[in-house]
Amino acid sequence: MTKLFLSTGLILLITGMLFGIVGGLQYILPGFLKTYLSFEKTRPLHVSSVVFWILLAAMGGVLHYTREYIGRNLFSTKLLRLQWAVFVVTVLLVLASYLAGSFGGREYWEFPPLLAVPILLGWGLFAINYIKSIKSWRKQPVYVWMWLTGAIGFLLIFSESYLWLLPYFQQDVVRDMTVQWKSYGSLVGCWNMLVYGLGIYLMEKISKDKSYGHSKIGFSLYFLGLFNLFFNWSHHVYLLPVSGSIKHIGYVVSMTELLILGRIIYKWKGTVTQAQKFDHLVPYRFLWAADVWILVNLFLAIAMSVPAINVYTHGTHITVAHVMGTTIGINTMLLMAVCFDVLGENLQFGKRHQRQVANGYLIVNGSLFVFFMALVGAGIQRSVWQMDPQAGPFGEMVKGLVPYFVVFTLAGIFIFTGFALIVYPLLKPFALSNSYPDKGVASRKPLNGVRKPIKNSMAEPMQLE
Repeated sequence: MTKLFLSTGLILLITGMLFGIVGGLQYILPGFLKTYLSFEKTRPLHVSSVVFWILLAAMGGVLHYTREYIGRNLFSTKLLRLQWAVFVVTVLLVLASYLAGSFGGREYWEFPPLLAVPILLGWGLFAINYIKSIKSWRKQPVYVWMWLTGAIGFLLIFSESYLWLLPYFQQDVVRDMTVQWKSYGSLVGCWNMLVYGLGIYLMEKISKDKSYGHSKIGFSLYFLGLFNLFFNWSHHVYLLPVSGSIKHIGYVVSMTELLILGRIIYKWKGTVTQAQKFDHLVPYRFLWAADVWILVNLFLAIAMSVPAINVYTHGTHITVAHVMGTTIGINTMLLMAVCFDVLGENLQFGKRHQRQVANGYLIVNGSLFVFFMALVGAGIQRSVWQMDPQAGPFGEMVKGLVPYFVVFTLAGIFIFTGFALIVYPLLKPFALSNSYPDKGVASRKPLNGVRKPIKNSMAEPMQLE
């Protein structure tokens, strides 16, 4: 059942990218599909689909690895089924509301506020199932605490993100915007806790070295991530008249967790044997890609966090580049490693699918770099315009950005193509049989009907070089 979360998330990832391509085309072809799917609909359809991909994949990965870690079934399979059903119905209602032109929420959650209720309910079921499955909290590895923090933190902070419904916040624009960006930044911190915890667990699983979960650097990442969860958002409000101490804290802690996560993955790669790499080649490659994108995003994030630079970059496509770099380059790469470890553990791939995934992997990473640089270029050009007292009309500036829009739209099409090649082998059995072989720890059976010990690699490792 946990695999349904991952496969549903993969469908949402592809769906979100399709809407992203439409949005990119609308940048360079004004009026494209305006009658049926205007940009005001395309953007939230894209954003919400990708956000729900991260949430569903993170929940599925956490619950699946929790079951592996404790060596028995989860607290309640009924709660698991109910949670999945609640999220699927809610996501469909969210997307339908956008298509119908029914909005009412804020950025990221632009759907009618009433739909936040089932999201809270579904996440509450996730938190209960996870907490009840871990019977003892003594001497637990860091990823167990990261998953706990992400599960509980999301419940609280998602509720906080709807404080704008209260008159007390609506009547003060500074208070309203401060709470909005505080909650959104902390929400990202919550799902980062889940995703980074999955990454650490998977690294342990591949290397068969249990020291990572109990290491000092692992817990340093946890506590720094927890601190960032509360304060990292503050670099979003440099332009608001809030307390200077908030801004200073935000500058000091901003994105330092990426530095530690990158160091963990870098050190781990040096301890993995060639045999272990071969047995888990696809997850290993996605972890390697995440490490590279951590480095790329770290440079941009640190630059954006400097107040003197933030004045120029705020509200430009440089911010979009940062968001896309972290969402695709870090979170999605880590989650794809989890998907291949979990969904691919009992699937047998032929050489055609091996080449397909290998080609998709290269296409995604190459295209993502072009996509990223095009957004940075567009952001620099706009920042120069908005700080120039002699700047021309806004329309002329936008026309000057069209070449960048063309490049990132074409790159986006290639990113979509690459991911389609990657996820097809994982979703094919789901489409054919409506489920994966996922009957619990004690009764798992491979697709070929021959029982074998639970193994974290695919029957035939994919070659990516």
